[in-house]
Order: sequence, then C-alpha cells, then structure tokens
Amino acid sequence: MRVLETISTIAGKYFAIWVICMAVIAYLLPDPFLVFGSYITILLGVVMFGMGLTLKGTDFNLIFKNPVPVIIGVCAQFIIMPLGAFAIAYLLDLPAELAAGLVLLGSVPGGTASNVMVYLAKGNLPLSIAMTSFSTLLAPLATPFILLLLAGQWMPVDAKAMILSIVQVIIVPIVLGLLIRRFMPQAVEKGITIIPLISVLAIIIIVAAVVAGNVANIASAGLLTFAAVALHNGLGLLLGYLAASALRLDESTRRAISIEVGMQNSGLGVALATAHFGPLAALPSVAGAVWHNISGPILATYWSKKPVSERAEEDYPISEGNAKTNV
Repeated sequence: MRVLETISTIAGKYFAIWVICMAVIAYLLPDPFLVFGSYITILLGVVMFGMGLTLKGTDFNLIFKNPVPVIIGVCAQFIIMPLGAFAIAYLLDLPAELAAGLVLLGSVPGGTASNVMVYLAKGNLPLSIAMTSFSTLLAPLATPFILLLLAGQWMPVDAKAMILSIVQVIIVPIVLGLLIRRFMPQAVEKGITIIPLISVLAIIIIVAAVVAGNVANIASAGLLTFAAVALHNGLGLLLGYLAASALRLDESTRRAISIEVGMQNSGLGVALATAHFGPLAALPSVAGAVWHNISGPILATYWSKKPVSERAEEDYPISEGNAKTNV
C-alpha cells in the first residue's frame, strides 16, 4: 500500500508531464490507444467517483455560511469562460467543430486540480473547494443552456441528451462516492491516498484515446487549437482576478476565484465533445488538459512567493489536509 501511495503522490505531482508524454506517444503510435475511445465516458465517471469519495459535508458549509464569494466566483466562471471562448472563436475564425469545442471547454465546471493550485498559491482553499463542488452540481443545467445559447450557431446542440450525459458521467458517480464515504468511512480513508493515481491514469488514457483518434486533425489544426486554449485560459485567470478585485474581495479570495475561473474540467469537455459534437471538437479540451496543468502550477508558484494579508488567512484558514488531490 505504501508503494501505491508513493506512486500516487508522484502521479499527482507530475500530472502535466504524464499528460504531455502520453499525448506525444499516442500521436506517434496511435493504434494501441484507439480501443480506449469507446470508454471515455466510463473513465471520466471513474474520475468523478473519486471526487465524490474525497468530498465531505464540510466542503459545502461555505455555500451556506458565506455564499456571496461562492456565488460571485461561480457566476464569473459560467460567464467569463463561455463568453471568452465565444469571442476567441470569432477572432481566430475557428472551424465550426473547434469553435463549438472551445465554447464547450469554457462551459464546463471547474476542475478539481484547481483546488491543489489554490492551496499552493496561498488562496482561499475552502472557497475553491466550494466553487468546484457547486459549479459541478450546476453543470447539468448550466452547461447545456450555455452551449445552446452560444455554440448552437456552429453545431446542433441536443440539450436534453447533454443533460442526461452530464448526470450520468458526473452527478451519479459523485453521489455514489458520497454515499460510500458516508456509510463506509473507514474503508474510504484507507484507500483515499491512491485516488490521485486512479484519476491520473483515467485522464491520461482519455487524452491518449482522443489524440490517437485525431492524429490528422491535430496535424492540421493542433497549433491553432493550442493557441486558442492558452489565450482562453489566460483570459479566464486575468478576468477572474479582476472581477474579484473590482468587488473588493480579499487577496486570498481573488487568487481562488482567478484559478477556479481559469481551470476547467477538461475531462468532461472531452467526453461531451466526443459524444455530442464529434472528435475534432474534443481537441480544445485535450489541449486544456495539458495547458491548464502547466499554467496553473506556474501561477501558483508565483503567488506562493507573494504573502496574503494576515486578516485573509484568519478568515479563510488554509490547510493542506483540505486540498483535493484528485485531478
């Protein structure tokens, strides 16, 4: 078990490197990974099940005790990122599937890796966890509605089918994870440290499967897609921070909202794009899985060297034990 825990820690710490390496291997040798294409939804369900196992009732306390920062952060996420993606798609004149895929990436909830980045950045960790949890629960309604509004001009959007997909791949696994944690807490605590390993493996297999199935598309549109995703991510990080600053929230809260807005659940984006738009539309989310886990650590490292005020730390205590470790 200790060996698995060590491997799990390494897997989570160097997640971006594993994703990049696997993406390159799948691009150069696609055939072995094509078989995993039909298991993308199941693999993402495994990741969300792991998220459910790590959630506690206390993770939702902030939503009820101090809902204003949570509401501000989640509204910023579901406004800034979709509209930013829409604008970038127009400015870069992206092909229809790529445009819809970028808007989809901007419309999914926050990724759980953002919690670790907020912790490293000395941000408001309880707020980060609450935002991730709340935005994920809102996704079955928010994501299809936003896509219908913004992406419908590029691709047909079946909102009902997408709602069902999100419920199946996110809500059901998370609820199962919560129930198992509630009724089998000792068993969950014993195995909680290997969840990052399982999540990392699932995500890199998803990325490899999509890359392997889109070698030709990546060769023709990969650079443009990566540029669009990097621009989109930077816009989210910047505008998230500025929005929190404009509302005079404290520094630790600004950092949390910035990272939460900028980092998306790219795994969900891949699954939804593959199921509802086509393989080319999944490319922005694949690029996001790589880039978000590069820009996030860079920003977190920079902020880790910049202290927050003592008042902010007292209001929002940062505890390493509260950081989510699944990606």
